[in-house]
Parts: sequence; structure tokens; C-alpha cells
Amino acid sequence: MSHLSVSGISKRFGTVDVLVNQSLEVAEGEFVALLGPSGCGKSTLLQIINGLVPADRGKVTLNGEDITGRTGSGRGMVFQGADLFPWRTALENVAFGLEVAGVPKAERLEQAQHYLKMVGLGAFGNSWPHQLSGGMQQRVGIARAFCIKPSLLLMDEPFGALDVQTRDVLQDELIRIWEADRKMVLFVTHGIEEALYLADRVLVYSKRPAHVLAEIKVPFERPRREEIKLDPRFLELRREISELLRHDITI
Repeated sequence: MSHLSVSGISKRFGTVDVLVNQSLEVAEGEFVALLGPSGCGKSTLLQIINGLVPADRGKVTLNGEDITGRTGSGRGMVFQGADLFPWRTALENVAFGLEVAGVPKAERLEQAQHYLKMVGLGAFGNSWPHQLSGGMQQRVGIARAFCIKPSLLLMDEPFGALDVQTRDVLQDELIRIWEADRKMVLFVTHGIEEALYLADRVLVYSKRPAHVLAEIKVPFERPRREEIKLDPRFLELRREISELLRHDITI
């Protein structure tokens, strides 16, 4: 059974404590949002889990395997920007992780095309990144992460730089793709509405050094649609989280 366990993670940059003794658990098939103010350490925690940044203390295990300080090993990541290779086509970008893993060319391109179709870009495989809009580039980034078939998907504010309309569309696309196989997801966001709309559980973080102010189990059934954002329970949860964050920032 898939399972992520983060235990006692601490990280200091210079004289600044960013994370102090942080722990969390993510169960198989669970979508968890990490919500908090800028600079509180959410993205740093995600990068530690992905092995891109070393922790000063603590341990990360995935499916029972100690992955602390290691990259790869069942994780896919979608960054704030798509971070595509400009010299590779959309299809080649999606296939990159499989290429690194040594998957034969014909097989990896076939799988990459499947995931491009899944994100609605099946006709754009031969396009270069500069020929794609920001939203389309981000779709390619999502397809690239799913293509390696990770058990854990790490998403660091993937829609933060997009316009409202594109963000709403990609939120629905992400839900649709995720519901097909229910991977574990850790999703970093500043958006209260985005967190409540996408996640099964929301961890609300304080200002730096981060600690969890609240853990909220989102009460809405799936599949979810845009109308839920007007539900009185949704609006009340959004208000409560907003007040919690505002109070933490001002004290």
C-alpha cells in the first residue's frame, strides 16, 4: 500500500529557521494541500521530500523505503513554472523521465503521447515550448510528471502564474486526470479556494518557521464541480481559513 511519511524535518538557511520538526502523513490515493503564506517553508518541504534540498534533520519514507536526500524513487514533480526544455518538443519533454530511466524510444514516445492526449494536447506533440501558451506548457509539465507513473505526485503552486480562467480549467483537468488513478498528491498553494476545491485534506501552515495551524478534512464528495465553490459550507470554510491565516500573520 502506498504511503508517504515525513518525520521531524528541520531546515535552516543561514540563521533563518524555515522548518522546525515538521511531520506529515499521506495515505494511498489521498490528495493533500499545503496552504500558507509566502515564505513559510511549504515549497522547501516539498523539495526536501523530492530530494532536491537536503534536510538538516528528519526522515522521509515512501512506501516503506527511506528516500531522505534522494531524488527519483517513485516521485514526480510539477513546478511553479513548466520548466520545459526549449530544445525538445512537447512530446520529447513528456518522454524525458522515461528516457532517463532507459525505456526504449518507441515505447517512451507511445506512453508520452498517451499522457499528452490525457491533458488535451494530443495534437501538439511536435510543438516547441515557445509555441505553446503558459497554460499549455503547464499541461505538458503535468503530463511529464504523470508519464513516469509515480506513486507520489508533488505539485508546487503549478497554477499560480496563470490567469484565473486558465487556472480554473486546469484545476478541473487535474481533478479529472487524478481521479483516473488516485495517486498520492501533495499540492502547495496560496489559494484557499484552490485548496478546498482540489484536496481531500488541507494542512494550514503558519508564518515562518512553519507549523500546522489547522488540519481540515474537506467534507465535499467527489466528483467536484465549480458550483461547489458557491456552497455555503465551502464559503464558511474559506472564511474560517482566511481568518486563521490573517490572525497568524498579524500576531
